[in-house]
Amino acid sequence: MKAIIIDDESLARSIVSEYLGSYPGITVVEECKDGFEGVKAIQQHQPDLVFLDIQMPKINGFEMLELVEQIPPVIFTTAFDEYAMKAFEAHAVDYLLKPFSKERFDKAMQKWISIGRHAAAENTQKLVTSIPALTHANRIVVKDNNKIKIIPVQTIQYLESADDYVKIHTAEGVFLKNKTMGYFEETLEPQNFIRIHRSCLVNVQLIIRIDPYEKDSHLAILNTGAKLPVSKSGYVKLKKVLGI
Repeated sequence: MKAIIIDDESLARSIVSEYLGSYPGITVVEECKDGFEGVKAIQQHQPDLVFLDIQMPKINGFEMLELVEQIPPVIFTTAFDEYAMKAFEAHAVDYLLKPFSKERFDKAMQKWISIGRHAAAENTQKLVTSIPALTHANRIVVKDNNKIKIIPVQTIQYLESADDYVKIHTAEGVFLKNKTMGYFEETLEPQNFIRIHRSCLVNVQLIIRIDPYEKDSHLAILNTGAKLPVSKSGYVKLKKVLGI
């Protein structure tokens, strides 16, 4: 079986690799120091198990997993807080809280073995899909023509639902993210991004005018020229935020 270790700390990678030495049936096929390397390694090797740090430079562990098409089973190695731990436990995804002992490592390995690869991968997928942001997001990471792009939140004009994806409109173009509108409503700063319609979240800083439209509805006009539908409930939210 193949394992990949993804952690920006070389000492942390070496400890995991050393502990895995007592599992002769598992081979470490690659060690990665950041999420960019991690995405490529997972796509190349299709590992049976990934040891993944969450807090890394460039992109964090959750952002990295969002970019992987087939998410493998993951054991997180992290110094994250209690809120994240509860999320891991709720989805039966194991984690190693740094610093961890060989005994705790073995316990996580036994859990992975007992659950099985398929179920462990499903549990990781559910976690990545459902876990809310631990703080309001200041960026969104997307894949654009096999390249990883980081979009600063302040550059987003509006977000629009598109079946199983969300279209992120920016001055540079439109990018797709496999998330729900509800996810972004929860993770973006509520004073800056308002759900004005079931299919639309808007950067309120860009609104220059709100025009009446059809019965009980309006149009939000942005300084980019975009015209976005505003539902009755969305209009109430806008008035509250804009103080009108």
